[in-house]
Amino acid sequence: MSLRGALARARYFVREFSGEAAYDRYVAHARSHDPDAEVLTRRAFERARTDSREADPREGFRCC
Repeated sequence: MSLRGALARARYFVREFSGEAAYDRYVAHARSHDPDAEVLTRRAFERARTDSREADPREGFRCC
């Protein structure tokens, strides 16, 4: 495996682990189902994602 390939894989895993790739998947999904639909901004998407995670008691609780 080349250095470039190793770095690409590392970047992929970091983005997946941190949740950064979730927005990209959301945009791709929204565009594939309705190209004319309005897509949330990254900030609005992250806010909605955080709100839904905090509202779900199965996700645990957030102390801070």
